Amino acid sequence: MMTMRTPFRIVLTRQIAFILNGAWCAVAPRSVAGPAVALPTRVAAQAFILALLSAAPTSACAQQSSSSSPVVLDRVVAVVNKHAILLSDLDDEIRLSVLDPDQIGQSGPTRARALDEIVSRTLIEQQIRQEDMQAIEPSQQEVDSRLSQIRKQLPACVREDCASEAGWKAFLAAHGLTPERVDSYLRYRLEILSFIEERFRQGIQISQAQIDTYYHDTLLPLYAPGEAIPPVDQVADRIQEILLEKQVNVLFDAWLKNLREQGEVEVLDPELESAMTGSGSGGGAQ
Repeated sequence: MMTMRTPFRIVLTRQIAFILNGAWCAVAPRSVAGPAVALPTRVAAQAFILALLSAAPTSACAQQSSSSSPVVLDRVVAVVNKHAILLSDLDDEIRLSVLDPDQIGQSGPTRARALDEIVSRTLIEQQIRQEDMQAIEPSQQEVDSRLSQIRKQLPACVREDCASEAGWKAFLAAHGLTPERVDSYLRYRLEILSFIEERFRQGIQISQAQIDTYYHDTLLPLYAPGEAIPPVDQVADRIQEILLEKQVNVLFDAWLKNLREQGEVEVLDPELESAMTGSGSGGGAQ
């Protein structure tokens, strides 16, 4: 269920903005999903800002310009079951999209697409916490392994020699990323994948007849005349994996659609609301 309300902006004077510029990132609650702040209500959001203001040193204010022009540091663009998503979250998601191989061949990332991704992941994360599935948390070894694959195999990384430390540091700097942010992003992605595996893959059976059909109808036409074609027994495991993924995706998509319909998703930015509704993401506005 998606609704739209007037955007809530975090607006501070230039003096206060100077004080909080470094403090904001240090104190704002963050999760592996990104820097979204969980605010149960608008009142709680305003109380959070007031708490920061009361803790700010008055001497620092006296050193700043007396100008009272407001500065928008950030603003809430959506709320998912009382979990606020900030505009900065969308920009963070766009920066991280360079690590997603699924983005290859697609048009450039947009804020509307980033919001759609964050809404989906937030709903999934809330479901994981609700079911208390702590066992699916990935180990550091799994995260490091995934990172190694990205640095060696992702086309954008291969072009910039991310396998080397110098190339990797340059790649991160060019895209406004840090090793810590990449680590938390990959950890979260692996947690989501483990949840999907645990919840939807069990009980799915792929028959030999399905493997043979895929081999003859889908795989063989991909080979040009004269190319060496592997026998079915050599590719059966990979075909089984593909067919499993397809069935899991069907189940997962239906489950996620149901989560969106039952959850409270409020888009506060009119332009984002219009873009998401126009692309068919997240259901219609109410």
